[in-house]
Amino acid sequence: MFAHYSLGVSSSASPTIERVEQTFAEGGEDALQAAYKMYGDLVYTFCRRSLDECPAKDVTQEVFISAFRNCKRFKPERGTLAAWLIAITKNRIIDHVRSEQRHDKRRSEASPDQVAVESQIENTGDRLMVVEALRSLPSRARQVIAMHYFEDLTHRQIAERLSVPLGTVKSDLRRGISQIRRQLESAHG
Repeated sequence: MFAHYSLGVSSSASPTIERVEQTFAEGGEDALQAAYKMYGDLVYTFCRRSLDECPAKDVTQEVFISAFRNCKRFKPERGTLAAWLIAITKNRIIDHVRSEQRHDKRRSEASPDQVAVESQIENTGDRLMVVEALRSLPSRARQVIAMHYFEDLTHRQIAERLSVPLGTVKSDLRRGISQIRRQLESAHG
Protein backbone atom coordinates (compact mmCIF):
# COMPACT_ATOMS: atom_id res chain seq x y z
CA MET A 1 0.00 0.00 0.00
CA PHE A 2 1.13 3.57 -0.66
CA ALA A 3 2.29 5.15 2.58
CA HIS A 4 1.96 8.74 3.72
CA TYR A 5 5.32 10.46 3.72
CA SER A 6 6.52 13.46 5.63
CA LEU A 7 7.25 16.54 3.60
CA GLY A 8 9.90 17.68 6.00
CA VAL A 9 7.94 20.87 6.73
CA SER A 10 5.90 21.71 9.76
CA SER A 11 2.13 21.54 9.53
CA SER A 12 1.98 25.32 10.00
CA ALA A 13 4.07 25.75 6.86
CA SER A 14 1.99 23.72 4.41
CA PRO A 15 3.09 24.16 0.82
CA THR A 16 0.78 26.05 -1.50
CA ILE A 17 -0.98 24.36 -4.38
CA GLU A 18 1.12 26.40 -6.82
CA ARG A 19 4.37 25.34 -5.12
CA VAL A 20 3.38 21.67 -5.09
CA GLU A 21 2.40 21.87 -8.77
CA GLN A 22 5.67 23.58 -9.74
CA THR A 23 7.79 21.12 -7.73
CA PHE A 24 5.88 18.23 -9.28
CA ALA A 25 6.32 19.58 -12.82
CA GLU A 26 10.06 19.87 -12.18
CA GLY A 27 10.23 16.37 -10.69
CA GLY A 28 11.63 17.80 -7.48
CA GLU A 29 12.87 15.67 -4.61
CA ASP A 30 9.73 15.99 -2.47
CA ALA A 31 7.30 16.19 -5.40
CA LEU A 32 5.73 12.76 -5.01
CA GLN A 33 5.24 13.10 -1.27
CA ALA A 34 3.79 16.61 -1.57
CA ALA A 35 1.40 15.60 -4.36
CA TYR A 36 0.27 12.54 -2.43
CA LYS A 37 -0.23 14.52 0.76
CA MET A 38 -2.29 17.14 -1.08
CA TYR A 39 -4.28 14.88 -3.44
CA GLY A 40 -4.03 11.34 -2.08
CA ASP A 41 -7.48 11.53 -0.49
CA LEU A 42 -9.03 12.88 -3.70
CA VAL A 43 -7.55 10.08 -5.84
CA TYR A 44 -8.37 7.38 -3.29
CA THR A 45 -11.96 8.66 -2.93
CA PHE A 46 -12.42 8.43 -6.69
CA CYS A 47 -10.93 4.93 -6.75
CA ARG A 48 -13.03 3.81 -3.80
CA ARG A 49 -16.25 5.01 -5.43
CA SER A 50 -15.50 2.74 -8.36
CA LEU A 51 -13.57 -0.16 -6.83
CA ASP A 52 -13.40 -2.30 -3.71
CA GLU A 53 -11.02 -1.23 -0.96
CA CYS A 54 -7.96 -3.31 -1.86
CA PRO A 55 -8.01 -2.54 -5.60
CA ALA A 56 -8.72 1.13 -4.77
CA LYS A 57 -5.54 1.28 -2.68
CA ASP A 58 -3.54 -0.44 -5.42
CA VAL A 59 -4.87 1.84 -8.16
CA THR A 60 -4.21 4.92 -5.99
CA GLN A 61 -0.61 3.82 -5.64
CA GLU A 62 -0.33 3.14 -9.38
CA VAL A 63 -1.71 6.61 -10.17
CA PHE A 64 0.91 8.42 -8.10
CA ILE A 65 3.79 6.27 -9.27
CA SER A 66 2.73 6.66 -12.91
CA ALA A 67 2.17 10.40 -12.49
CA PHE A 68 5.59 10.88 -10.92
CA ARG A 69 7.31 8.82 -13.62
CA ASN A 70 5.63 11.07 -16.18
CA CYS A 71 5.87 14.33 -14.21
CA LYS A 72 7.50 16.14 -17.14
CA ARG A 73 4.19 15.74 -19.02
CA PHE A 74 2.37 17.77 -16.37
CA LYS A 75 2.12 21.41 -17.47
CA PRO A 76 0.70 23.73 -14.77
CA GLU A 77 -0.17 26.31 -17.43
CA ARG A 78 -2.57 23.79 -19.06
CA GLY A 79 -4.44 22.80 -15.90
CA THR A 80 -4.20 21.83 -12.29
CA LEU A 81 -2.38 18.87 -10.82
CA ALA A 82 -5.70 17.70 -9.35
CA ALA A 83 -7.27 17.59 -12.82
CA TRP A 84 -4.24 15.80 -14.29
CA LEU A 85 -4.30 13.21 -11.51
CA ILE A 86 -8.06 12.66 -11.93
CA ALA A 87 -7.53 12.07 -15.67
CA ILE A 88 -4.83 9.48 -14.89
CA THR A 89 -7.07 7.95 -12.23
CA LYS A 90 -9.98 7.59 -14.67
CA ASN A 91 -7.74 5.72 -17.08
CA ARG A 92 -6.29 3.48 -14.36
CA ILE A 93 -9.73 2.62 -12.99
CA ILE A 94 -11.04 1.82 -16.47
CA ASP A 95 -7.94 -0.33 -17.15
CA HIS A 96 -8.51 -2.15 -13.86
CA VAL A 97 -12.21 -2.72 -14.57
CA ARG A 98 -11.45 -3.98 -18.10
CA SER A 99 -8.82 -6.33 -16.74
CA GLU A 100 -11.26 -7.69 -14.16
CA GLN A 101 -13.95 -8.08 -16.81
CA ARG A 102 -11.59 -10.01 -19.09
CA HIS A 103 -10.70 -12.22 -16.16
CA ASP A 104 -14.39 -12.69 -15.24
CA LYS A 105 -15.30 -13.36 -18.87
CA ARG A 106 -12.83 -16.21 -18.99
CA ARG A 107 -14.60 -17.72 -15.99
CA SER A 108 -18.11 -17.14 -17.33
CA GLU A 109 -19.83 -15.58 -20.29
CA ALA A 110 -21.76 -12.97 -18.24
CA SER A 111 -20.02 -9.56 -18.02
CA PRO A 112 -21.31 -6.08 -17.11
CA ASP A 113 -21.99 -3.49 -19.77
CA GLN A 114 -18.56 -1.94 -20.47
CA VAL A 115 -19.94 1.38 -21.74
CA ALA A 116 -22.11 1.87 -18.66
CA VAL A 117 -19.21 1.12 -16.30
CA GLU A 118 -16.86 3.52 -18.09
CA SER A 119 -19.55 6.22 -18.21
CA GLN A 120 -20.11 5.86 -14.47
CA ILE A 121 -16.37 6.20 -13.83
CA GLU A 122 -16.22 9.29 -16.06
CA ASN A 123 -19.18 10.90 -14.26
CA THR A 124 -17.70 10.20 -10.84
CA GLY A 125 -14.43 11.79 -11.90
CA ASP A 126 -16.21 14.86 -13.25
CA ARG A 127 -18.20 15.30 -10.02
CA LEU A 128 -15.02 15.07 -7.96
CA MET A 129 -13.32 17.60 -10.22
CA VAL A 130 -16.21 20.06 -9.76
CA VAL A 131 -15.97 19.63 -5.99
CA GLU A 132 -12.19 20.10 -6.10
CA ALA A 133 -12.55 23.15 -8.36
CA LEU A 134 -15.14 24.67 -6.03
CA ARG A 135 -12.91 23.97 -3.03
CA SER A 136 -10.02 25.82 -4.67
CA LEU A 137 -12.08 28.99 -5.27
CA PRO A 138 -12.00 31.93 -2.88
CA SER A 139 -14.75 31.72 -0.28
CA ARG A 140 -16.92 34.50 -1.71
CA ALA A 141 -16.77 33.11 -5.26
CA ARG A 142 -17.69 29.66 -3.98
CA GLN A 143 -20.61 31.19 -2.06
CA VAL A 144 -21.79 33.19 -5.11
CA ILE A 145 -21.76 30.06 -7.31
CA ALA A 146 -23.63 28.04 -4.69
CA MET A 147 -26.26 30.74 -4.25
CA HIS A 148 -26.74 31.13 -8.00
CA TYR A 149 -26.79 27.47 -9.04
CA PHE A 150 -28.08 25.69 -5.95
CA GLU A 151 -30.40 28.29 -4.44
CA ASP A 152 -31.44 29.67 -7.85
CA LEU A 153 -30.89 33.30 -6.80
CA THR A 154 -30.46 36.13 -9.29
CA HIS A 155 -27.31 38.22 -9.39
CA ARG A 156 -29.14 41.10 -7.72
CA GLN A 157 -30.48 38.86 -4.93
CA ILE A 158 -26.97 37.54 -4.27
CA ALA A 159 -25.56 41.08 -4.18
CA GLU A 160 -28.19 42.11 -1.66
CA ARG A 161 -27.64 39.06 0.56
CA LEU A 162 -23.87 39.45 0.55
CA SER A 163 -23.93 43.27 0.67
CA VAL A 164 -21.57 43.55 -2.28
CA PRO A 165 -21.90 45.45 -5.57
CA LEU A 166 -23.75 43.72 -8.41
CA GLY A 167 -20.63 43.89 -10.57
CA THR A 168 -18.65 42.01 -7.93
CA VAL A 169 -21.20 39.19 -7.94
CA LYS A 170 -21.04 38.99 -11.75
CA SER A 171 -17.23 39.02 -11.73
CA ASP A 172 -17.00 36.36 -9.00
CA LEU A 173 -19.45 34.16 -10.87
CA ARG A 174 -17.71 34.59 -14.24
CA ARG A 175 -14.19 33.97 -12.85
CA GLY A 176 -15.34 31.04 -10.72
CA ILE A 177 -17.14 29.28 -13.56
CA SER A 178 -14.18 29.94 -15.84
CA GLN A 179 -11.81 28.33 -13.32
CA ILE A 180 -14.09 25.31 -12.93
CA ARG A 181 -14.35 24.97 -16.72
CA ARG A 182 -10.54 25.11 -17.11
CA GLN A 183 -10.09 22.37 -14.53
CA LEU A 184 -12.68 20.14 -16.18
CA GLU A 185 -11.20 20.73 -19.62
CA SER A 186 -7.70 19.95 -18.40
CA ALA A 187 -8.98 16.69 -16.89
CA HIS A 188 -10.39 15.70 -20.28
CA GLY A 189 -7.14 16.38 -22.07
